[in-house]
Amino acid sequence: MFRNSHGFTLIEFLVAIIILMVGLLGLLQAVNMGLVHNLNSQLRNEAVVVADAYMARELNKSFDLVSTSSGNFSEQRQILNGFKNYSVQRTGSTLSNSKQVSFTVRWRYKGTRYSHETNTVVSKSQ
Repeated sequence: MFRNSHGFTLIEFLVAIIILMVGLLGLLQAVNMGLVHNLNSQLRNEAVVVADAYMARELNKSFDLVSTSSGNFSEQRQILNGFKNYSVQRTGSTLSNSKQVSFTVRWRYKGTRYSHETNTVVSKSQ
């Protein structure tokens, strides 16, 4: 028997390294998930900005110039150090004394499709 108790044995050292590695891998996975959710939120915020910009352009027009026709647009926006493509679809309908306008913004992230829709009703002022 060894009577020297001043240091670690090789097995104790290997067990400590394995426990440390498992803890660090868990921490790295948590950081990775945080980055993914943060980027997903930034993409959604940019989609809201795109939809609001299209809606603001329509609302700045007079009632007779507000378009209710359908149309598809493409918008490329800078997110962090890259660019992301957004697909914008406009739909509308004419009601008795008003017009309904909708914009749907779609994008893809990691193979999943996302969308954001904004609607408004514009009434003719008397």
